[in-house]
Amino acid sequence: QVQLVESGGGLVQPGGSLRLSCAASGRISSVNTMGWYRQAPGKERELVASITTDGRTTYVDSVKGRFAILRDNAKNTVYLQMNSLKSEDTAVYYCNAFIITSGTYVNRSYWGQGTQVTVSS
Repeated sequence: QVQLVESGGGLVQPGGSLRLSCAASGRISSVNTMGWYRQAPGKERELVASITTDGRTTYVDSVKGRFAILRDNAKNTVYLQMNSLKSEDTAVYYCNAFIITSGTYVNRSYWGQGTQVTVSS
């Protein structure tokens, strides 16, 4: 009933930039907190950044000052602008959103399929 579709990953050199996008679609009543997680090989998935419906943001310390999370509520879309990328940012990035679907009152967590970000020279 609900899909999160991500785009924007790829290969970039250290110091470069990428912008990830994630659009939610389906039988949606409301989209609440949205966020980006990442998982590097051999590591646990970690929260990178999140944003509430009124624009309050949180970031993991390692990306503060380099990454920015934004959302377009009209399009049910969240973005992650990643600047000054480092090799340690290499990971699969997953979009997450808490969504109430039409006809329900349950705020459920949904995940995107993941997009690979590789930072390498």
